[in-house]
Amino acid sequence: IRMSGIKGLQGVVRKTVNDELQANIWDPQHMDKIVPSLLFNLQHVEEAESRSPSPLQTTEKEKENPAELAERCLRELLGRAAYGNIKNAIRPVLIHLDNHSLWEPKTFAIRCFKIIMYSIQPQHSHLVIQQLLSHLDTNSKSAATVRAGIVEVLSEAAIIAASGSVGPTVLEVFNTLLRQLRLSIDYALTGSYDCAVAGGTKIIKEHEERMFQEAVIKTTGSFASTLPTYQRSEVMLFIMSKVPLPSLHHPLDAGKAGENRNRLTQVMLLKSLLQVSTGFRCGNMLTALPSSFLDRLLSAALMEDAEIRLFVLQILIGFIDRHGNKHKFQTISTLSDISVLKLKVDKCSRQDTVFMKKHAQQLYRHIYLACKEADNGRAHYEALYSLLALISIELANEEVVVDLIRLVLAMQELAQVNEDGLPLYSRCALYALGAAYLNLISQLTTVPAFCQHIHEVIEMRQKEAPYLLPEGVFAEKPRLSRNLDRLGSEILFRQSKISEVLGGSGYNSDRLSTPYVPQLTDEDRLSKRKSIGETISLQVEVESRNSPEKEERAPAEEITYETLKKAIVDSVAQEQERERRRLVVEKFQKAPFEEIAAHCGARATLLQSKLNQIFEITIRPPPSPSGTVTAAYGQPQAHSIPVYEMKFPDLCVY
Repeated sequence: IRMSGIKGLQGVVRKTVNDELQANIWDPQHMDKIVPSLLFNLQHVEEAESRSPSPLQTTEKEKENPAELAERCLRELLGRAAYGNIKNAIRPVLIHLDNHSLWEPKTFAIRCFKIIMYSIQPQHSHLVIQQLLSHLDTNSKSAATVRAGIVEVLSEAAIIAASGSVGPTVLEVFNTLLRQLRLSIDYALTGSYDCAVAGGTKIIKEHEERMFQEAVIKTTGSFASTLPTYQRSEVMLFIMSKVPLPSLHHPLDAGKAGENRNRLTQVMLLKSLLQVSTGFRCGNMLTALPSSFLDRLLSAALMEDAEIRLFVLQILIGFIDRHGNKHKFQTISTLSDISVLKLKVDKCSRQDTVFMKKHAQQLYRHIYLACKEADNGRAHYEALYSLLALISIELANEEVVVDLIRLVLAMQELAQVNEDGLPLYSRCALYALGAAYLNLISQLTTVPAFCQHIHEVIEMRQKEAPYLLPEGVFAEKPRLSRNLDRLGSEILFRQSKISEVLGGSGYNSDRLSTPYVPQLTDEDRLSKRKSIGETISLQVEVESRNSPEKEERAPAEEITYETLKKAIVDSVAQEQERERRRLVVEKFQKAPFEEIAAHCGARATLLQSKLNQIFEITIRPPPSPSGTVTAAYGQPQAHSIPVYEMKFPDLCVY
């Protein structure tokens, strides 16, 4: 009986689908009966007979199966659907899945939408995506398992549609997903759907909301992986713009609940960004990391939350690693020969050089401040090592190498002086991180004297202070020593020695001998740190008494009467210039049009008169063909002799 009914529906579809004289089969009243009937028969297919939704040749035996016949009929119906009929065909599918609670197992729902996406015309794919997004918003207060099922279906459908016409709806997909992510965070924190049903508030299970959040993050990554590079860049900028960060103009939510909401939102959005950036390859770093994106990303690196800082480091590593080297630096070590790593090293391009000139100091500063965090764990130091190593391989020229060495030596001094009161593990980890990086960079630069100094210090540490090497610190059971305040100079990397050996090989020894000091910016005042201001207040002229080489630092700038007088005069001149500019702008904003026109006309007349004077002085008419000089500009000129009446010498006539 069911077979006969399906064949009858198939006949009706073939007869009326394109016949304007017959009843319009695409009307909702007809679609609401035909589509659920076909879906009901699809539900009764046996698990062993589950098949790929792409069109396949069917055998005679399969043709007798109601599920197979219903699938063919549904494909035929959807394949004939025009642009204006797609919504009427999809809406009954969504209602059927809702009414029969078929989103939670999600297997049947995914199968249905794969059939739909492979059957409709490719240029109509975005309509299905829009229907699913709208349905997800409609079910925003449904159970987390239902929403997770819709998100999974959306993921499968979007991947299929990515090669078609999903382009215009890319940001709409991500906007809906991120909005649902924030709603889920609110549900988990408040424990209610905020007037979800009239009969009372539903009980929210936090683990189900967490499952839904992970499904959303997975969907963002899987969908982004199908997009071209330029669209992935737009998506990453879009996600980063949604991350709540402290700023001068947009303060974060206050109170305990606001802090929890901000933190969870930051974690989830950065997880999504990490998923989207996985596998991202862009040859031009200026395009991959524009200022608007990099500024917000690095400001998140100053957050108090250790998990957020780790996500930021991992995202940066993913962007900078363009040759697949990052997995080779997952373990911090001091290899005597780095050739075993088989690193893929390419010459620094012009675009990379421009990027580093623009953003290098910003990157160094955030790496330095990230090292000062007392709650850093092993994963943080491994990420910092990977980031330093990848910058050295992907983006380094001689100037960058010098600055990175200065930065690592500043980390060593940070652990040695310990003005921030870092815990013992953090201090040992900074010593070990510096040893691992200098061992790597010395072999990359291939300067023999530099390599020799680094290897001598490492060998001395192996004998006397293994707790200052990565093999001792970054182990399951770290070997630490409390005696870090009386370290000998022979187990420390000396800035004067490194400057001397690299200066002899053409590197900038003056820059190498200058200690690295970061600069204070606005974001430090917003990052809720107690130690940043103290760190930045360190000046170059302060002499480190614990430094092994006892170097003399550059003296502080002397402030004299002339210096103060010049500063005052300059400030007055700048104030006068600003006032003049303000008056000009105010005049053009408030003065009548006739007055502005007269003013501009007078200036134009004056300019024209000056030009005429210049022309009178400089421009002379060319000599006449007859050989006589014409009169001066503005005076009557003599008529020239026509060419055909001229008398030329015989030698000039051909």
